[in-house]
Amino acid sequence: MARHILLASALAAVLAAGCTPSAPAGGEAVTAAAALATTAAAGGNKQARNVVTLAEAFLTPMTPEDNIDSPAAWKAPDGKTWLIATAKATDKLVVYDGSTGALLRDVGTTGKALGQFDRPNGIAVTGDLLWIVERDNHRVQVLSLPGFTPLAVFGADDLRKPYGLWVDRRTDGYSVYVTDSWDDGEDAQGNDILPPLAELDKRVRQYHVTRDGARVEAKLTASIGDTSEAGALRVVESIWGDPDNDRLLIAEEDESYASEFKVYTLAGRFTGTTFGRDVFNAQAEGVMLRTCGKDGWWITTEQGKERSVFHLFDRHTLKPVGAFQGNTVANTDGIWMMAQGTPRFPHGALYAVHDDQGVVAFDWEQVAKALSLPLECAS
Repeated sequence: MARHILLASALAAVLAAGCTPSAPAGGEAVTAAAALATTAAAGGNKQARNVVTLAEAFLTPMTPEDNIDSPAAWKAPDGKTWLIATAKATDKLVVYDGSTGALLRDVGTTGKALGQFDRPNGIAVTGDLLWIVERDNHRVQVLSLPGFTPLAVFGADDLRKPYGLWVDRRTDGYSVYVTDSWDDGEDAQGNDILPPLAELDKRVRQYHVTRDGARVEAKLTASIGDTSEAGALRVVESIWGDPDNDRLLIAEEDESYASEFKVYTLAGRFTGTTFGRDVFNAQAEGVMLRTCGKDGWWITTEQGKERSVFHLFDRHTLKPVGAFQGNTVANTDGIWMMAQGTPRFPHGALYAVHDDQGVVAFDWEQVAKALSLPLECAS
């Protein structure tokens, strides 16, 4: 969600965006320093960083007319992996083969009825449920797989400009967190105007969702958003949680303030912790958690226009543990980490949107080897 924001209150210092060097043409991982970037920023310098270059396992067909935003993956009953992506401009879902990237089908049309979409954006899969955020229908739609059968919509009475979501499966249903990045119109230059900090207390909406067969019901349970300078959620889209550690990570995309991740509790309290601004040279975007027993890594996205960089942070300490880029993938919005192994990707795969046109895949085994991460994890 690359947007320029005019702050209603005094602006913080503007970050200078650095450029990631071009990747080598070969398909092998570059285990030496593939990119070393140091960028001056207000209050100090960016950390020097090594960025490993890996070859993408595949690129799906490129369809720029679709304006692809976010992916999610699901293992079908026949054992095949479906890679499902939202197409913002054409109001549909695009389904690819998650092992090869081949186009399988499109789902949906433009409209407000069940099974129709208006600028679908965020997407998630839990079990056989597919969750889609529709920005311009101001709602979340729930479908069941494999038939893409529409079950319900919710949130239209609360959401103003929703973008992303995270779904936490619980014993009594689902807790669904939806980011809502509405603004106060545009200035004379066409830039979105950020509301005052005091009005940012509803940047995330939390719903309790229950399911009984084909019957799905949702209830708004909380509105989340700190209004302090440090904790405020100015421009938000990507969100993910870690129930075992009571953490909710939310990407701050307002580059005029900072590109970073803010850490909230699952109950919606800002913890006072932020991280990433000293390593990100471009907008903070997609985020997911790859667990490894009780440990693991937060996978985050730096949305570089020329090349996306994927930064990994320790699950507990939030310290950087490595970064990589592809040979091609750039301007990434959403990502999806599929930890479940498949014949093509025995240790799982990371899927990332490429330049609003399609999706790429990275073999997690190659990522782990390049960043010296353990492949086998204790339960």
